Amino acid sequence: MFDQYIVCEEGFRPLDDGRTGGVVEVRMPYYRGLALSMVEAVDLVLDGRPVPPSRTTFTVHHNTYTFDQLPGTTDDRWEMGERAQLAFETDEPLAPGEHDVAVAVRLRISYMPVPGGGRDSKRLTLAA
Repeated sequence: MFDQYIVCEEGFRPLDDGRTGGVVEVRMPYYRGLALSMVEAVDLVLDGRPVPPSRTTFTVHHNTYTFDQLPGTTDDRWEMGERAQLAFETDEPLAPGEHDVAVAVRLRISYMPVPGGGRDSKRLTLAA
Protein backbone atom coordinates (compact mmCIF):
# COMPACT_ATOMS: atom_id res chain seq x y z
CA MET A 1 0.00 0.00 0.00
CA PHE A 2 2.76 2.46 0.96
CA ASP A 3 5.64 0.60 -0.68
CA GLN A 4 7.28 3.64 -2.25
CA TYR A 5 7.71 5.19 1.22
CA ILE A 6 9.46 2.27 2.98
CA VAL A 7 13.07 3.30 2.32
CA CYS A 8 13.69 6.84 3.56
CA GLU A 9 15.89 8.96 1.33
CA GLU A 10 17.41 10.73 4.34
CA GLY A 11 19.31 9.20 7.23
CA PHE A 12 21.54 6.76 5.31
CA ARG A 13 24.81 6.81 7.22
CA PRO A 14 27.71 4.68 8.42
CA LEU A 15 27.60 3.11 11.87
CA ASP A 16 29.11 5.42 14.48
CA ASP A 17 30.21 2.81 17.01
CA GLY A 18 33.41 1.59 15.37
CA ARG A 19 31.83 -1.35 13.53
CA THR A 20 31.73 -1.46 9.73
CA GLY A 21 28.28 -1.09 8.24
CA GLY A 22 25.52 1.44 8.17
CA VAL A 23 22.03 2.57 9.04
CA VAL A 24 19.07 2.99 6.72
CA GLU A 25 15.77 4.42 7.92
CA VAL A 26 12.54 2.64 6.99
CA ARG A 27 8.80 3.25 7.39
CA MET A 28 5.89 0.93 8.03
CA PRO A 29 4.18 -0.07 4.74
CA TYR A 30 0.75 -0.29 6.32
CA TYR A 31 -1.87 2.27 7.30
CA ARG A 32 -1.96 1.19 10.95
CA GLY A 33 0.73 0.68 13.52
CA LEU A 34 1.47 -2.84 14.71
CA ALA A 35 3.03 -4.47 17.74
CA LEU A 36 6.60 -5.49 16.92
CA SER A 37 5.63 -9.13 17.39
CA MET A 38 3.66 -8.74 14.14
CA VAL A 39 6.76 -7.68 12.17
CA GLU A 40 7.92 -10.98 10.69
CA ALA A 41 10.94 -9.66 8.80
CA VAL A 42 12.64 -6.60 7.43
CA ASP A 43 14.97 -7.94 4.75
CA LEU A 44 17.76 -5.71 3.52
CA VAL A 45 19.70 -6.01 0.26
CA LEU A 46 22.65 -3.65 -0.16
CA ASP A 47 24.22 -3.28 -3.59
CA GLY A 48 22.69 -6.58 -4.69
CA ARG A 49 23.86 -8.55 -1.64
CA PRO A 50 21.42 -9.69 1.06
CA VAL A 51 22.41 -8.64 4.58
CA PRO A 52 21.73 -11.53 6.99
CA PRO A 53 19.18 -10.76 9.73
CA SER A 54 21.81 -11.88 12.26
CA ARG A 55 23.89 -8.84 11.22
CA THR A 56 20.97 -6.42 11.44
CA THR A 57 19.13 -4.71 14.30
CA PHE A 58 15.82 -2.84 14.32
CA THR A 59 15.41 0.35 16.37
CA VAL A 60 12.14 2.16 16.90
CA HIS A 61 11.79 5.12 19.33
CA HIS A 62 15.24 4.41 20.83
CA ASN A 63 14.51 0.73 21.58
CA THR A 64 16.80 -1.67 19.71
CA TYR A 65 15.93 -5.29 18.94
CA THR A 66 17.44 -8.21 17.09
CA PHE A 67 15.10 -9.97 14.71
CA ASP A 68 15.08 -12.97 17.05
CA GLN A 69 13.56 -10.72 19.74
CA LEU A 70 10.71 -9.28 17.67
CA PRO A 71 8.31 -12.27 17.83
CA GLY A 72 8.07 -11.90 21.63
CA THR A 73 7.88 -8.09 21.71
CA THR A 74 4.23 -7.31 22.39
CA ASP A 75 4.75 -4.14 24.46
CA ASP A 76 6.29 -1.98 21.74
CA ARG A 77 4.83 -0.78 18.44
CA TRP A 78 5.89 0.52 15.05
CA GLU A 79 3.42 3.21 14.07
CA MET A 80 2.37 4.28 10.59
CA GLY A 81 4.72 7.00 9.34
CA GLU A 82 7.24 6.39 12.13
CA ARG A 83 10.83 5.93 11.02
CA ALA A 84 12.70 2.91 12.28
CA GLN A 85 16.44 2.47 11.94
CA LEU A 86 17.80 -0.67 10.33
CA ALA A 87 21.44 -0.93 11.44
CA PHE A 88 23.56 -3.48 9.61
CA GLU A 89 27.11 -4.78 9.72
CA THR A 90 29.26 -5.34 6.66
CA ASP A 91 32.64 -6.98 6.20
CA GLU A 92 34.16 -3.84 4.66
CA PRO A 93 33.49 -0.17 5.42
CA LEU A 94 30.84 1.39 3.21
CA ALA A 95 32.34 3.52 0.46
CA PRO A 96 31.07 7.08 0.15
CA GLY A 97 28.80 7.60 -2.83
CA GLU A 98 25.74 5.88 -4.23
CA HIS A 99 24.43 2.52 -3.01
CA ASP A 100 21.42 0.48 -4.08
CA VAL A 101 19.24 -0.23 -1.04
CA ALA A 102 16.27 -2.62 -1.20
CA VAL A 103 14.02 -3.45 1.74
CA ALA A 104 11.19 -5.97 1.99
CA VAL A 105 8.92 -5.84 5.04
CA ARG A 106 6.73 -8.81 5.98
CA LEU A 107 3.90 -8.17 8.43
CA ARG A 108 1.45 -10.51 10.11
CA ILE A 109 -1.91 -8.76 10.20
CA SER A 110 -4.43 -10.61 12.33
CA TYR A 111 -7.51 -10.10 10.14
CA MET A 112 -5.83 -10.66 6.77
CA PRO A 113 -5.59 -14.20 5.37
CA VAL A 114 -2.31 -13.44 3.55
CA PRO A 115 0.86 -11.79 4.84
CA GLY A 116 1.05 -8.03 4.53
CA GLY A 117 3.99 -5.77 3.93
CA GLY A 118 5.76 -4.41 0.93
CA ARG A 119 9.04 -3.75 -0.77
CA ASP A 120 10.92 -0.69 -1.91
CA SER A 121 14.29 0.10 -3.40
CA LYS A 122 16.17 3.34 -3.81
CA ARG A 123 19.62 4.54 -4.76
CA LEU A 124 20.91 6.36 -1.67
CA THR A 125 24.02 8.49 -1.31
CA LEU A 126 26.42 7.99 1.58
CA ALA A 127 28.20 11.24 2.37
CA ALA A 128 32.00 11.28 2.44
